[in-house]
Amino acid sequence: MSASAPTTATPPQRYYSAHSTFRKFTLDEYHKLIEIGVFASGEPYELLEGNLVHKMSRGTPHDAAVQALLKRLFRMSPAGWDLRSQSAVTLTAGNEPEPDCAIVRGDENTYRTRNPGPADIGLLIEVSDSSLYIDRYDKGRIYAQNGIPVYWVVNVVDKVIEVYTQPGGAGDAAAYAQRDDYPVGTAVPVVLDGATVGTITVAEVMG
Repeated sequence: MSASAPTTATPPQRYYSAHSTFRKFTLDEYHKLIEIGVFASGEPYELLEGNLVHKMSRGTPHDAAVQALLKRLFRMSPAGWDLRSQSAVTLTAGNEPEPDCAIVRGDENTYRTRNPGPADIGLLIEVSDSSLYIDRYDKGRIYAQNGIPVYWVVNVVDKVIEVYTQPGGAGDAAAYAQRDDYPVGTAVPVVLDGATVGTITVAEVMG
């Protein structure tokens, strides 16, 4: 593992802007569009800071990494926590992203009528190839704004898992104060509520 400097300097641009509309939507408007069938089931859109963003296409390394993570996280998730994949989380300020993996409080019945919110989330994971800058900077800012305690960017391009902790700040200044990089040959601790519940080797995820 290598430790990086605090990630307080966030680039001013929004990397998702090339993939979004020019009209902002509220969460209620976004949910209404889904309810009336404007989007077909499974269409690749998510709401980031009120912007309707077309999600980047996924390659084979991305899908393989997600599958490897799901298998391992399922085995180590303790009682009282549930594992979700590519499902929405409802955050503040017009944000409803769909992270590749999320460990949330509760079980399979907890979210039948709502999505997990910030207080429900222990760990969010984005697997990144073509979406690396969006995941690292835009979603990093959004997740830090919402106080998500642990955020992983699984960087399949460089074969590194970036672990972000200590969220703080507000608005565009929100960021994670700590980033730790785990290359192939190391193992990443899975931390929920400050306790390590297991480890995952980077080689298992990257192949």
